[in-house]
Amino acid sequence: MVTHSPTAEARPSAARDRLLRTASALFYADGVRGVGVERVVAEASVTRATFYRHFAGKEALVVAYIEAADAAVRRRAGEPPSGTPERARAWLAAATDVVGETVCAPGFRGCAFINAAAEYPDPSSPVRQAVRAHRAWLLGVVTEALRGAGHPDPAAAGRRWMVMRDGAMVGGYLGDPAEARDTLRAGVRDLLAEAP
Repeated sequence: MVTHSPTAEARPSAARDRLLRTASALFYADGVRGVGVERVVAEASVTRATFYRHFAGKEALVVAYIEAADAAVRRRAGEPPSGTPERARAWLAAATDVVGETVCAPGFRGCAFINAAAEYPDPSSPVRQAVRAHRAWLLGVVTEALRGAGHPDPAAAGRRWMVMRDGAMVGGYLGDPAEARDTLRAGVRDLLAEAP
């Protein structure tokens, strides 16, 4: 469970949105540890007092960044459909294509979740907890889709999908993005071939 201090709770405001948008772009481009609060405040054109009205500190801003990235992935993926195995397979193929599109997008600098986790090695930190929550959700929906597709061992297959997804994210950043995307798609086709 991710906990927040009362001052870190999301309050809708133009300044908060601007801070979060600015921080998200900077954190993704330059790394979380490489970007200080002063730079975020300056580039978002807000005062330091405004920053602290919305976030208890930098860690709270990083958690908000991870939670916003998580919300964007959830919106894009949607929930696996119930019904026929064909619909579950189609959802899983579409979710895999989203990963592939992400890997091949201009400016791709790796997985925001993996990158943030690498910069926060303490598993008990709120940032790692936010990353863990995202990954638990993703594993859950993929496993549900594999169950719906009729895979004989959806839990194991879901874990394999996650490892392939992580590998595609790293491989797409460090190597050939199109090759990473195509390898991920082929791996998922192999997973689905195991379902009757």
